[in-house]
Amino acid sequence: MSGAEFEFGLWLSALPLLLAAATLTWLLSLPLRNAGIVDPLWSLMLFAAGVVYALDSDPRAPRLSLVLWLCAVWAARMAWHLARSQGPGEPAAYAELRARHAPHFALKSLLRVFVFRALCAWVVSLPLMGAFASLRPWSWLEFLALALWGAGFLVEMAAALRRHRLAALLGECCVWWGFYGFALSAGAWWALPGPLLMTGLLLAAARAATNGRIMRTTS
Repeated sequence: MSGAEFEFGLWLSALPLLLAAATLTWLLSLPLRNAGIVDPLWSLMLFAAGVVYALDSDPRAPRLSLVLWLCAVWAARMAWHLARSQGPGEPAAYAELRARHAPHFALKSLLRVFVFRALCAWVVSLPLMGAFASLRPWSWLEFLALALWGAGFLVEMAAALRRHRLAALLGECCVWWGFYGFALSAGAWWALPGPLLMTGLLLAAARAATNGRIMRTTS
């Protein structure tokens, strides 16, 4: 079987949906004065991109059903957890961002928060498109990818129960390198920017969480 070709048109077709979802959520955030509602949207945008790719892929693709279901399970759990964990009012990180970018944060947040998330989700979703992009049969990489995804998902769930932020970020990183394993087995080596960007975003989030904890300890 041939490798997976990168179809820019298919990748681009997911972007309008992500931008529309980000814009609608931004409009909802204005009367609520809560930019934090973008957090539960994050995983749902990634799943939505996966659905777009799946609908335009060959239904015979060996990894299509499994990867799409794995993404659905991950996205639903993540969105539910993030929505449930938000207390009343705007989360502290977004409140600080609002104060730092005042005045007119409401307008600025469209690009700085919501569109930024949509663009990140668009890039991160590349392994999903890659996993659906060829008819290559399964290989040992599938089993490694599934093990990595499963380990990351279990770490995320355990970290959520214990409220261990850094462990949850590690679990999310493993999940997306697992998705890349499926893409790589399909011959989609070009999906690498997806997990790399996710890793960079998670490292930035880990640094922010660590700095915040240090500040609370020393104050």
